[in-house]
Amino acid sequence: MRVREIGPAVWAASGTPRTEEVTAADRIAVRGAAPWRAQQLLGGRALLRALLSQVLPQAAGAPVVAGPNGKPFLHGRPRLGISISHDDEHLAVCVGADRRVGVDIQLPPDRVGARLLRRCARGHLEALAGLSPRRRDTVFAEIWTVQEACVKADGSGIGGLPWTIDVPPHADRGSWQGLQWRKVRGLADAPMACAWDEESR
Repeated sequence: MRVREIGPAVWAASGTPRTEEVTAADRIAVRGAAPWRAQQLLGGRALLRALLSQVLPQAAGAPVVAGPNGKPFLHGRPRLGISISHDDEHLAVCVGADRRVGVDIQLPPDRVGARLLRRCARGHLEALAGLSPRRRDTVFAEIWTVQEACVKADGSGIGGLPWTIDVPPHADRGSWQGLQWRKVRGLADAPMACAWDEESR
């Protein structure tokens, strides 16, 4: 597991967790899921618990529950923000003390079509057009991870219209509606981004 403090009292991690980190409640929560999905969910929770053990050990065993909008939180720890992301075998988590957080990890797609680029990167099409197809696909995934991390942090999810969030292709950090966002480079071998409240709650 690789860990980095990416903002004030905001930590991100990526890597392959040890599934013995999960709790009995975590195992119960994935009952009935397809085996691949259960493994993915347990991996995310194991990584979350490993990160918590390092940075906020008193919260490492708290039950993970879903809020009314589906956003996960730790029962009994309402001021502690958590977020989990999976893409294939890639996992990422984020924890924030007194902050809402969002994380996303995304493998670059094999090919990004012009329509998707227009939808998610309007205003930056000229900059993207000058890139090789492979690099453009990676930059698109970086943009999308920021957009997803932002709507995960504010709890709006896909209903928050993530593709409308302006993310300059080569900016590593920025802000959106009271959130700071950052592309997290070097922590995972796939594009990864986190977003968190600018001000503590």
